[in-house]
Amino acid sequence: MKLLEDRIRAEGEVLPGGVLKVGKFLNQQMDPKLFYAMAEEWKRLYEGVEVNKILTIEASGIGIAAIVGLVFGCPVVFAKKSKTSNVTGGVWQTIVESFTHGVTNTVIVGREFLQPGDKVLIVDDFLANGAALEGMIDLVRQAGAEVAGAAIAIEKAFQPGGEQIRKTGVRVESLARVAAMDPETGVEFVK
Repeated sequence: MKLLEDRIRAEGEVLPGGVLKVGKFLNQQMDPKLFYAMAEEWKRLYEGVEVNKILTIEASGIGIAAIVGLVFGCPVVFAKKSKTSNVTGGVWQTIVESFTHGVTNTVIVGREFLQPGDKVLIVDDFLANGAALEGMIDLVRQAGAEVAGAAIAIEKAFQPGGEQIRKTGVRVESLARVAAMDPETGVEFVK
């Protein structure tokens, strides 16, 4: 998606250690108009695919997922990284390693929010090694629901996650696929 690629080129920053900082428009400061355009593109890409739930993981995916839920006309569920007092009843849970934060989290979704028969589009801001996406796929499958696909804002295509997930048969639609990035030369996209 040219609009997203242009924003990454103009406002993104490549940091040492393989980190692409996009906090000016995607993470810490969010651009709802950009999110809406992204959601419209995923709606076009998933035309004809039944979706009745959007699933993301806290925290960076929530803003994007909320707009995707608006465009798809369905509720948004997010996997929590800790069980809080407002999570009652049973939960689906899985272990997810965070590339960005260098930690492992047990993520949970209340069983009332993911159920058999749900057709779930998973939304996230980044796909690198695939751990978060694999964890969300696991949650959907534990619930007996169906993974309709994955909607990813930025995929680091030079890392293995996207190809590993695609090989399992899960459809992944990434709007910006990064081929390479360097603090000196910036970002190159898959053509």
